[in-house]
Amino acid sequence: MLKGNLIVKNAAEIVTPLGSKASFGKEMGNLNIIKNGTVVIRNGIIEKVGTTEEILNAYNEEDFQVIDAEGKAILPGFVDSHTHFVFGGYRAEEFSWRLSGVSYMEIMNRGGGIVNSVRGTRDASEEELYNLGKERLNSMLSFGVTTVEGKSGYGLDLDTELKQLKVMDKLNEEHPVDICKTFLGAHAVPAEYKGRTQEYIDFMLEEVLPKVAKENLADFCDVFCEKGVFSVEESREILLKAKELGMKLKLHADEIVQLGGAELAAELGAVSADHLLHASDKGIEDMAKAGVVSTLLPTTAFCLKEPYARGRFMIDNGCAVALATDFNPGSGFTNSIPLMFALATIYMNMSIEEAITAMTLNGAAAIGRADSIGSIEEGKKADLVILKYPSYKFLPYHTGVNIVEKTIKDGVVVMSNQ
Repeated sequence: MLKGNLIVKNAAEIVTPLGSKASFGKEMGNLNIIKNGTVVIRNGIIEKVGTTEEILNAYNEEDFQVIDAEGKAILPGFVDSHTHFVFGGYRAEEFSWRLSGVSYMEIMNRGGGIVNSVRGTRDASEEELYNLGKERLNSMLSFGVTTVEGKSGYGLDLDTELKQLKVMDKLNEEHPVDICKTFLGAHAVPAEYKGRTQEYIDFMLEEVLPKVAKENLADFCDVFCEKGVFSVEESREILLKAKELGMKLKLHADEIVQLGGAELAAELGAVSADHLLHASDKGIEDMAKAGVVSTLLPTTAFCLKEPYARGRFMIDNGCAVALATDFNPGSGFTNSIPLMFALATIYMNMSIEEAITAMTLNGAAAIGRADSIGSIEEGKKADLVILKYPSYKFLPYHTGVNIVEKTIKDGVVVMSNQ
């Protein structure tokens, strides 16, 4: 992809967390704010950040593309650290069922849910999945997302799991958005293995996971640790094998019931545990102590009409909280950053500053990339968002509306909503 030489000058404010690792607890509220700020970018890397007055005297603007951001706020590019964006087929009928009161687990028992998406994804060609993925990434760019995590898990067989990951590989090479790939073969037990969960686990451990690791198709291994899906013991078995094969760990934890997924994530040293709607006090304490990022997905709770994860409690008890959309065809068919931001600040009692940290630096930490993205600092990748308004406080104030004017990736303007 192109790497740009760019100066963005005269910004009303540059707003960013600082650091190369996750912010925990009250640190999440600390943002560095530079009034009348300028960012200098060379070869896609941030070279200088400061006030316009102190920076521009040292540079010849003719050597750069220049954007005058007067009256605009600049933030780091958003990191959507939990999505399932490569899939085939849709589940609009199931959404209607949920509106009439049918539970998520009951839909799964009817043959819907994840298994429904498996059929659509198995049937889709690699080209179809690529084109759908590209369209969805373009939408993410418009919301200011510059890095996204994508999971497999709608194949639940060898060929389709590899197909999903290879599509993400190709998109990562050809699309501006950077993609972190996660293997989620343990997303559900497919219909052909119904009642034979351990046989399915053995298949994943002996045939699929080693191939994914050998071909370097995924950065992480994830498991849906949930009642009626994979138990704590089963999840531990899968994750330990992935760790042995050199993969980093994630965990869908305590989404539907309190099962102990948060505690397991801390025990195994997972990079993140996600969902956490029903995480116990002990699980939250364990994650904080172990340095596990707590990735919260408020749009999914919203769509499922479930209580939100205890973001305020987690931050007050020393956790590093990230926010992500969980964009998927079933429980949360939305990649709306404005909706997620509104839910986090209005209903989860996170401060605006904490939510920004959660969507930038801590999102980057949740995929192991906080050393290179997630903040506007010298030496990091030049992934920026220019807002249409002069203050970051417009993010929740202009409620549910996309106020991103430009998205900059590696110092190149890759999306303009003007």
